[in-house]
Amino acid sequence: MEAKSTATATFIPILMIESTTKHSPLTLNRLLQLCSANLPVGGFSFSQGLEYAVEMGWVNNPESTKEWISFNLHQSIAYTDLALLNRLQKALVEDDFGRFHRWNQHALACRESNELYLADVAMGKALMRLLKDIKSIDSLHYAQLIREKEISFVSAFALSAFLFGLELNVMQSGFCWAYIDNQVAAATKLVPLGQTQAQNLLFELSEQVEQAIDQANQIDDENIGASLPRLAMASAWHETQYTRLFRS
Repeated sequence: MEAKSTATATFIPILMIESTTKHSPLTLNRLLQLCSANLPVGGFSFSQGLEYAVEMGWVNNPESTKEWISFNLHQSIAYTDLALLNRLQKALVEDDFGRFHRWNQHALACRESNELYLADVAMGKALMRLLKDIKSIDSLHYAQLIREKEISFVSAFALSAFLFGLELNVMQSGFCWAYIDNQVAAATKLVPLGQTQAQNLLFELSEQVEQAIDQANQIDDENIGASLPRLAMASAWHETQYTRLFRS
């Protein structure tokens, strides 16, 4: 009876606890819009090295899929993209375009393969074009940033989230969700996974997002960046993979 009581106590608050931070329905809708698979930036056409990892048998079931995505979330996304979102958002709050530009260059320098770099820039440019054309947003003041010759997706995401009125932790959460959703969707086709297996993975991986954000927000400037050799090699070798579902 005691074990059953404990399990109930840990489950109910997740559903019933009242958050101390209130977000309006419009704010939540803007977040959903920015993280939607319908956002025309091409994110779901890239596997981020996962397709080659499946080809090599490194990822071949739900457990190894979870391990691959979780490791990349904590050791790559947290140390680069989430930490950079923190800096990019602060640069926008302080209207410091020079600092925004420097962190954008840092983001691009962190991409360890040509494929990862080109995917990052392609998605960044697509999001900036979209941002410029959304009629409900006055982006004129940020025209200099939108015209950046090479813009990282994380930089474009930061600017979009800022203009959408999203707070830092909300934009970081959204970025994590977009990454996890992309990877699980790719794994569903590649491993392959069943729909229920995919939904279980989304639940389990999304529970790690808060830890990844906390981890990212404690990183010093000089420690931003990560090197994951297997991810870099998988991405590089994907460029010449014989059969591919995803872009290179």
